[in-house]
Amino acid sequence: MEKSTKLSLPKDGWEGLKENFSSDAVSGFVVFLLAMPLSLGIAKASDFPPIMGLLTAIIGGIVVSIFAGSKMTIKGPAAGLIVVVAGAVTDFGGGEIGWRFALGAMVVAGLVQVLFGVFKLGKLADIFPLSAIHGMLAAIGIIIIAKQIPILLDVDPVLYKGKTIIDMILSIPTFLVNLDPKASLIGVVALAIMMGWPYIKNAKIKKIPAPLVVLLLAIPAELLMDFQHTEPAYALLHIGNFVENVKYNADFGGFAMTGTFIKYVIMFALVGSLESLLTVKAIDMVDPYKRKSDNNKDLIAVGVGNTLAAFLGGLPMISEVARSSANVNSGAKTRWANFFHGLFMLIFVLVATPIIEMIPNAALAAMLITVGIKLAHPKEFVNTFKIGKEQLAIFVVTILFTLFEDLLVGIAAGILLKMIFHVVNGTPISSFFKAPTLVSFAGNNYLVEIDKSAIFSNYLGIKRKLEEIPAGFNVTIDLKNTKLVDHSVMENLHHFQHDYEDNGGTVKIIGLEKHVAVSDHELAARKLPKLTKSY
Repeated sequence: MEKSTKLSLPKDGWEGLKENFSSDAVSGFVVFLLAMPLSLGIAKASDFPPIMGLLTAIIGGIVVSIFAGSKMTIKGPAAGLIVVVAGAVTDFGGGEIGWRFALGAMVVAGLVQVLFGVFKLGKLADIFPLSAIHGMLAAIGIIIIAKQIPILLDVDPVLYKGKTIIDMILSIPTFLVNLDPKASLIGVVALAIMMGWPYIKNAKIKKIPAPLVVLLLAIPAELLMDFQHTEPAYALLHIGNFVENVKYNADFGGFAMTGTFIKYVIMFALVGSLESLLTVKAIDMVDPYKRKSDNNKDLIAVGVGNTLAAFLGGLPMISEVARSSANVNSGAKTRWANFFHGLFMLIFVLVATPIIEMIPNAALAAMLITVGIKLAHPKEFVNTFKIGKEQLAIFVVTILFTLFEDLLVGIAAGILLKMIFHVVNGTPISSFFKAPTLVSFAGNNYLVEIDKSAIFSNYLGIKRKLEEIPAGFNVTIDLKNTKLVDHSVMENLHHFQHDYEDNGGTVKIIGLEKHVAVSDHELAARKLPKLTKSY
């Protein structure tokens, strides 16, 4: 079975376009239907002109797909970056000047992402503790929900302008008192469709993208209730003329605010790269052809796309997980599906702007709230707790510091707490960034012996040694000399085992018989019993 799969690998380039035109075009169209309303909503929530969300998706499809390092991912604006983008617009002065200054920081961040790829930093996601990354994403989900609730209820923007996230959460009762009945009805029905769609049993109906169903109900409902004449202007989406708006829009005047400028360059480059790399890793695992993406090449492609999008006024893009999953499930074969998604987006925005401006903002808010709920779902807390109480502590601390401060502080707090746990548990400081790793071989057998500790901050060195092992051998990873193997390393070793065995080799992980798992979860951290109990 494995051999037949490899023999039938889809061709790439122009040959791939001719071979897989039908399947990729169909998948690209399905993804376009999903991406169009989400791109508009993400841009609006980011305090960018809504049409710029479509610009980013168009560039991510038509331009970036040509030289991306992954075959199945869809490039476009991400809900996970709403917090960073909106924060940048606000901190750079708000309004049009805030948008233009934010674009200047995004141009530089795009170039930084290109350098990440050039200097082979595609392994960036491996040096961050997974619980801190998941905590960051959950915090983003909470922020999205809090910011979109008043829009779902069509509340006057005066009631929430300038409020912090904590204030927004505390003001929910006020928003409920001041809701607009007609727009709220559309918003609540849209939210019910978005949340209930995954539970539909009929396979044919389920293939229809939920956002498309929302639009097919919301636009006629808006026309029936005559929003144009009975509702305030903020109830409907306004995007303007695409051709007139797409021009050189970036302004580097924000560099005068040096600290703010550098902060957002780091956040755009770091958070965007992390989210993109995590998506590429996830989609590689569900690619039916088991192709392995080139993370560094993909970072370069995304960086180029972000630089171009920022010059023209667009949002930052990533490899987006929901759209990429839909791409796989719709039968895409090659990168051309991403190209077609961008092409259909361009055609639609050029010929159907009046239809887009019939979309109630409450419907877009419902779509974004659904994304927020997925990121911050209670099961994320439960799953993290199952892995270990210390993982839940890191997860929650990252969320709280992100909500009360910002994303950079949140990630830093999560990493710091993780390191404190490691120190308390006797991890030698000398092994924080380097784990002694010895590789030996005899015949068809490779032995990898890791000493001292195997933790998130030293895993890159371990991974480098593992990746030097040729495919098709019998690999044994011996952890008996480690005092501690943390959850991030356990999960990464599991991924290595999965990938290596897909290529015809075998992997055994031994030496943990004397270690104690901190929970019943198969990927929980392991420590020697002589270490303190409060890992």
